[in-house]
Amino acid sequence: MSLKDELQKVMHGEVEDAPAVLEKFSRDASLFRIVPAVVAHPRDAQDVCAAVQFVNLKNEEGCARRLNLPSAGLTCGRLSLTARSAGTDMSGGPLNDSIILDMTAHLNKLLEVDERFATVEPGMYFRDFDRETKKKNLELPSYTASREINTVGGMAANNSGGEKNLKYGKTARYVQELDVVLADGQVHTLQNLEGDELKAKLAEQSFEGDIYRRMSALVAGHQAVIEAGKPRVEKNSSGYALWDIGNPSGSRAGGVNSLNLARLFVGSQGTLGIITKIIFSLVRPKPYSAMTILFLDSLAELGPVVPQVLKHGPDSFESYDDNTFKLAVKYFPEFAKQMGTNLFSLGISFLPEVWMLLRGGIPKLVLMVEFCAESQEEALKAAQDLAREIKETQPHIGVRVARDREKSRKYWTIRRESFNLLRKKIRGKRTAPFIDDFVVPPQTLPEFLPKLQEILSHYDLTYTIAGHVGDGNFHIIPLVDPQDPTIRKTIDELSHQVYDLVISYHGSITGEHNDGLIRTPYVEKMFGREMYALFLEVKKIFDPHNIFNPGKKVGLNYSDALAHLDLPVGKADVSK
Repeated sequence: MSLKDELQKVMHGEVEDAPAVLEKFSRDASLFRIVPAVVAHPRDAQDVCAAVQFVNLKNEEGCARRLNLPSAGLTCGRLSLTARSAGTDMSGGPLNDSIILDMTAHLNKLLEVDERFATVEPGMYFRDFDRETKKKNLELPSYTASREINTVGGMAANNSGGEKNLKYGKTARYVQELDVVLADGQVHTLQNLEGDELKAKLAEQSFEGDIYRRMSALVAGHQAVIEAGKPRVEKNSSGYALWDIGNPSGSRAGGVNSLNLARLFVGSQGTLGIITKIIFSLVRPKPYSAMTILFLDSLAELGPVVPQVLKHGPDSFESYDDNTFKLAVKYFPEFAKQMGTNLFSLGISFLPEVWMLLRGGIPKLVLMVEFCAESQEEALKAAQDLAREIKETQPHIGVRVARDREKSRKYWTIRRESFNLLRKKIRGKRTAPFIDDFVVPPQTLPEFLPKLQEILSHYDLTYTIAGHVGDGNFHIIPLVDPQDPTIRKTIDELSHQVYDLVISYHGSITGEHNDGLIRTPYVEKMFGREMYALFLEVKKIFDPHNIFNPGKKVGLNYSDALAHLDLPVGKADVSK
């Protein structure tokens, strides 16, 4: 009996192995391709439980070989499970050669929204979730630039952040509770526990109680390592967030006063278990906004600008570069469609920028500094105060003020849609996200960016730069010829050079896109050997048989990752 037929016997949701389906699920938005054995569409949490129990049983029986699964690869001939939602991941995170669980088909419902919280299944698209929460004037503020095409489950699994991170933080801040299926094949509810509740859980003789005891001992017993190894930047999605889940008791007996395993799951990229339900806390967004737009002729001008802007306390501090601007001009009709307006109206709105371009050329970097407030007057005053200060202290920088949310919309559309246009419109080229999400302390940007540019200058690449300037998080997306046999060598060399530079500035290799296949080989280098050993122990505690999304976060070297690139192999290949 085939794997599809065997799995279908224990699940109510559909299980597929048609070549077209497997091909669709073999890719995400990354450079990788891994063809799964089957794709299952669980109808509910019990279907997920059944899938985990099935995998455990078949692996115990040694059935993987008889089912003619690959003898080598991510799963080494054993069955495993990888949860997948929208497939917008740029790291190869939801790819696996065994069983893919598609969460968008059925586990996609909003279960409840009250005055503070929303309960939702992981496969719901954020755009639909946001539409429903906005009916109560509430918002999950950690949404990303891909907000129209990603899901809330992907946001939790990656600990995503976006344009409002500067003021509101990342998704982890808003996850109050998770229902997850763990390695025992049962649903468990994870949340922050303290006091008597934690004591009771630690005394519980169960699979979950054992996890709490072992995690409590790990956190309490390795505080020096955790403190020394934790990221020194505001944004990070790499590794497991051991520095953010427990409060050591300080007593001679050791242990912790609180333990939040839901926080550990956020950002774990499906490697510890499978999320089936999320409770998010929500915020009430300020209704009015205005924006100061700064036009920089050189990245070097960021040095004095960044601290000057941050001093004003903006809600968002975003950027896009000249190549992104050129895309906006080239694909003007698509931007008009996204904004829900016609070409004439959009063209009129850009006349001031066109005049500026005619006089001074295309700026190297456009900075968007947004202020939100309870009144339009207050928001506009904040934007005008910053604009006035920049004009007085740095008159060579172009400055404009978008007086309200409608006037700001064109800039947000360019910022949010640039990556999608790169993916869909540039013929003969392919987006290559492999140095796409690093973070460095913002105060180091004047020194860091010239060094980065020097590295990039040695390669014949077209790339866009966009990012969250306020927290030092930049996205560099090169365009490559997928038929060029030297591209693997370029990816190899550039990855090592850029991430070595980022780590030398005590930065993070990923602020919000996560480790996946592309960055897992660098996790040990970023955190150090002792912290990486703790990550391995966390994986062992939750997933002793390595059935959940293997090869992500831990346990993958660079040559193995490179082997899954969907690019031609040439004589110029170098594997380290």
